Formats: sequence, C-alpha cells, structure tokens
Amino acid sequence: MGVFLQSVSGVFVILGMILVGYFLARAGWFDEKSSKLIARLVTQVALPCYMLDTITRDFTTAELKRLLPDLKFPVVSMLILFGISVAVARLIRIRHSRRGIFESMFFNSNTVFIGLPINMALFGDKSLPYVLVYYMANTTFFWTLGVYLIKRDGNSDEAFSWTETLKKVFSPPLLGFILAVILVLLHVKLPGFLMSDFSYIGGLTIPLSMIFIGIAIQGAGLRQMRLSRYSVGILVGRFILAPILMSALVLPSPMPVLMKQVFILQSAMPVMTNAPVVAKLYGADADYAALMVTETTLLSLIVIPILMTILK
Repeated sequence: MGVFLQSVSGVFVILGMILVGYFLARAGWFDEKSSKLIARLVTQVALPCYMLDTITRDFTTAELKRLLPDLKFPVVSMLILFGISVAVARLIRIRHSRRGIFESMFFNSNTVFIGLPINMALFGDKSLPYVLVYYMANTTFFWTLGVYLIKRDGNSDEAFSWTETLKKVFSPPLLGFILAVILVLLHVKLPGFLMSDFSYIGGLTIPLSMIFIGIAIQGAGLRQMRLSRYSVGILVGRFILAPILMSALVLPSPMPVLMKQVFILQSAMPVMTNAPVVAKLYGADADYAALMVTETTLLSLIVIPILMTILK
C-alpha cells in the first residue's frame, strides 16, 4: 500500500504541473507558436543542460561502463513490439491509411516529456542514466522506422531524408548525454560557474515538459476521446504488451533493480508527442495521432501507480 501511495504521490506531482499548462492554455496564454517554443526550449536547451549537470555530478566511469551494454534490452523489446504491431494491425483490421501510424505509435513511447519527469518523481536523479539508455533506443527507432511507417500512410510529396533523420536521431538531448559520458570517462571537470548554469537551466526541464503536455491535451480536446479498435489496440500495446514484454526480458537479468524498474516504466509510457507533428508533415492522419497522445497520456496517470505497485 505504501508503494502505491508513493507512486500516486509522484503522479500527482506531475499532474499538478500538467494542470497548470492545461488551464493556462484554456485561459488563452499560449498559442501554437508558444507551444512549439516550449518544446524547443526543453529539447534543445534545458534537457541537454540537465544531462550534463546530473551525469557529470552523480555518476562514475565504472557505473557508465556497466550501463551502456544494457541498451540491447530496449532494442530487442522494440523490435519484437514492432512485429506484434504488424500482426495486431491486421488482426483488428486497421485501415491501410492508418496502419503505419498505428504501428509506429504501438512500439514507440514518450521517454522524455512524460518518461523523464515520471522517473525523476518516483526514483530521483539516480534513474537518469537508465532513462537515457532507453531514450537512445527509442529516439533512434522513432526517427527511422517510426517515421518511415508514418510516411507510408501519407499523401505528401515530402521525401524521406536520411540527412534530416540523422539530425533528429543525434538531437541535442542525445548529444548532451554523449558529451556528459565523454567528460565522465575522461575525468574532465568543468568550471564551477558552468556547472551552476547547467543546473539552473536544466531545472526547467521537468516543469516545462509538463506544461507542454498540458497545453497539448487542451489543444487536442478531451471531448474527442472515445474507445474504438484504433484506440484500444494502441492502449493494449502501450500499457499491457510493452511492459509485459520488457519484464520478461529484464527480470531474469543481473542488472540493478532500479534499471529494471525504469526500463519497464519507460516501455509503458504514452505515445510519442512527435507523432502528430510527423503525421502532419507527411500528410498522414495527424488528428488520430494527436488523439492517441492525449488518451495515452491521461491513462498513463492511472496505469503508472498500478504498475509501480506490481514492480515493487
């Protein structure tokens, strides 16, 4: 019971910040441009600084060397989930114009805007490297296979660009993570004033991420939420099949317990917030993607305490 209450408490911390974004958006504080600005500020400025500050301050060379080989677990999990998504899409007869985006949302999860704050609230800074290992696999799969599947649905003449894809994969958060790892491995200490700057700017990551999610939920509209085979298939994939599969992979392994918990939680995160953006770019069903981001984000606030109680 104590674990459940702790998990609920962590979720309420997150929910409070989401509600701030939601109600400020309803009051007209934000438009589409300001929402995009917040997303860019988080991913391109705050999150890289957060990684540089936390990893160089809290982790040793030995810890990081033990960490990176476990990247294979999220990679294997996502490959299997992709195979399952193809079968499920055909089994429940997802129409061809939505099949690619259905498959992409089925096996990719929101590891930054929801996954990072949830893990920080539940486990603290010690979970960050484990979150980032999962993030490395997730972002690579989304911006390659996931984007290809979404483009396959679309009617846009926009060409698939490997140059742009590589830019998305090697994004500022991932580059910040890589730089932090290099600094730790080489035992390089940055000046104190720089570390203070990284700490202050990095502190924006979690509240701004949650405010962004609140704005996105308000923009999508709660009245549009409804159950259909298109939504139930994604909900089952995200919240049931993904954590069960990850549990089967990591529980028998000798990795730290905290790493197992983080990987299982990350696998059960909502749909990627980038999915509607990419769908709109390629002429796919962006409204469907936005609706699934909203539904899975809201339901994750119920699923996470239950999952944490089971894990403990």
